[in-house]
Amino acid sequence: MSQRLGGKVALITGGGAGIGAATAALFCEQGAAVLLVDRDAAALERTAAAIRQRTPAARVQLLAADVADEASAGQAVQQCRQAFGRLDVLVNNAALRNYAALADATAAEWQAVLGVNLLGNASYCRAALPLLREAGRGAVVNVSSCYAVKGRKGMALYDASKAAILALTRTLAFEEAAHGIRVNAVCPGSTLTDFHVERTVAAGRSVEELKTQRQDTSLLGRWADPAEIAFPILWLASDEASFITGTTLVVDGGLHIK
Repeated sequence: MSQRLGGKVALITGGGAGIGAATAALFCEQGAAVLLVDRDAAALERTAAAIRQRTPAARVQLLAADVADEASAGQAVQQCRQAFGRLDVLVNNAALRNYAALADATAAEWQAVLGVNLLGNASYCRAALPLLREAGRGAVVNVSSCYAVKGRKGMALYDASKAAILALTRTLAFEEAAHGIRVNAVCPGSTLTDFHVERTVAAGRSVEELKTQRQDTSLLGRWADPAEIAFPILWLASDEASFITGTTLVVDGGLHIK
């Protein structure tokens, strides 16, 4: 494949596993240097090792930090500047889940979810903007969720935060167009990530059984592989999407029209 991100530098939050790790691997394969942020330092090291095995010349920097910590955003951007001299792409992927019913959710639970999923996203956008403006053709890709546009029960906090990301995406697209920055969102559907595998194992259930689930949560009747979400993120981050901004791209196997 051609180097679709050749010479570019990307900052990816939630890069320790799942969609973030798959996106980082694909970006490096496509010529980008990456800085990965995740609160799990061991997961970051595993991801970096896997990337270097797949792409030996990959340039990878790591920062173990909680995205909810506003100071970490500035630290991450400064590390990009010091290591790579620039920043072209920001992928806001880190997220915190909560399974409380809306009637039971506490203020503390709301604050924890919003601290990562919305305020963390906003902090990284704000910190990255000066370098993205310098790049002249910067791109932000915010990872939301298909449930930002389709309702369900049991995850109101998560889904509300992901819906707010779509509003933030549109507003930032308006505000940064004059600086050459494109801002878009991807809404993944059910994706078979490490999170789901670990949760299944912890519950004493079979991973093979897990893989047969989600047959009714999309028209395609299966889980997405994380790489199937990483490719749309790559496209929106690349110059191939140079006339696309303020857009929500739903990547859910058709769930939103069921």
